[in-house]
Order: sequence, then structure tokens, then C-alpha cells
Amino acid sequence: MSNLNESSEDYLKAIYYISKKNKGGWCSNHEISDFMKVKPSSVTGMLYKLKENGLIIWNPRKALRLTDKGKVIAQDKVDCYNVLKSFFSTVLKIKDASLVEEVSCGIEHHITPEILESLQGVLLGKSSAE
Repeated sequence: MSNLNESSEDYLKAIYYISKKNKGGWCSNHEISDFMKVKPSSVTGMLYKLKENGLIIWNPRKALRLTDKGKVIAQDKVDCYNVLKSFFSTVLKIKDASLVEEVSCGIEHHITPEILESLQGVLLGKSSAE
């Protein structure tokens, strides 16, 4: 688990998703704002914090992208989110996709590596005692 707050992790995830579609992994404040459905000024405020923590490469009014450190955190959150979504959908058989997304996004910030490994084991049909 990273020691970032949930909002910072959500921004890293958004940048990660956007950058996957863009050449060179660059994205803009506007793209993040649209993706997250927040005001551009909110994005700018968070970008300063992410840059200060060495998680993005960015200068105001310019495109940005994740640093290697930012990519690792974002990928960890995306992986955790995907495992949770799969667990809720396939193991618990929850059919409401928006509920599964909302709960997965909320829980992903609090899952330890050990819990994630156990969930992955359940998804693969292994018990945690193996």
C-alpha cells in the first residue's frame, strides 16, 4: 500500500488510463478533468502535489506523464481494482456493474498485499492455506 491519500491514488489511476491511449504516455489537465469529472482547477492543485512527491513529470500549462514511481503505484491500484471487480463479479456473483465498480474503487485503497494475494488465490481456485 502506498502512503498517499485516496484522491492522489485516484488521480494516478486516471493519468495511467489516459496515458495508455496517448502517444508517449502524455496527457493534459483537461483530459484528467474530463475523465474524473472534476474542475480543471482541482486537477491543477493535485498535479502540484503529485509532482512534489515525484509521481509525475509536469510543468504548469504543459502535458504531463507518470514517473516510474507513479506508474508503479498506479499499476498496483489498477491491478487491485481489477482483482476486486473480478472477485465481486465472479465469486460473489454481484450483477450490478456500477455497484461493483464503486465498491472496488473504494476498497482498493485499503487492501494489503497479503489480502490481494489471497483474493487472487480465491479467483484462481486456491485456498489461502495452500
